[in-house]
Amino acid sequence: MKKILTVVMACLLMCLAFAGCGSNADSDMEYVKDKGTLVVGITDFAPMDYKETKDSTEWIGFDADMAKLFAEKLGVEVEFVEINWDNKALELEGKSIDCVWNGMTLREDVLAAMDCSQPYCNNAQVVIVPAAEADKYKTAEDCKDLQFAVEAGSAGEDMAKEFNFKYTPVVDQATTLTEVKSGTCDAAIIDSLMAGAMVGEGTGYADLTYTVGLNSEEYGVGFRKGSDLVAELNAFFDECLANGKMMEIASEYGVQAAIITK
Repeated sequence: MKKILTVVMACLLMCLAFAGCGSNADSDMEYVKDKGTLVVGITDFAPMDYKETKDSTEWIGFDADMAKLFAEKLGVEVEFVEINWDNKALELEGKSIDCVWNGMTLREDVLAAMDCSQPYCNNAQVVIVPAAEADKYKTAEDCKDLQFAVEAGSAGEDMAKEFNFKYTPVVDQATTLTEVKSGTCDAAIIDSLMAGAMVGEGTGYADLTYTVGLNSEEYGVGFRKGSDLVAELNAFFDECLANGKMMEIASEYGVQAAIITK
């Protein structure tokens, strides 16, 4: 009987030990702190997440700089990982990344797949065309015969579908601009914040411009369902708005007018 009781007690202790581990694992914050890194899923998307030069190893931008500060507040290192935007929810659930922080539009499918932060930035989807042809494309109707390049799984692709445009999905928004510049596609649909930073005079795409605004939207940061990091980030955003740090970083990248302050 003593042997049986000993075995039973050992099993109970083992179950309790596993239960303790499980409760700890249920906390995303503890998970991130235990491993010592906040892994941020991104794409090449100026002015939010980008590298200053092709040879650079450092990611900069409004989102990148805010993510660095948030990781510092958590007491961990930050690691940026380029992801296939179409697979962002799978990457998150598989724990390849801990959050999606890359000018992510708070669409219905995103809100269904992730727990998201409060909106922090306004945005819109805009049409990019060669500057020499801009006068031809003042409305969505004017653009109906164009062949568009859009980022796969993006709000830009949603707009192409909504307006019944012909389009080619590509890996990221930066590539859509390359497609238009090279003449492979007639136009692109990208975020207005990216358009302001990437096209027009003084940029690498001086011969392109943006014309039609197709919608309005808001950005948020995505975490795993049930993540306690959502509340932590919301508090961090509020703190950075109150002390002026968010607007300071936004001004550095020219996105201060888009920041949501209420």
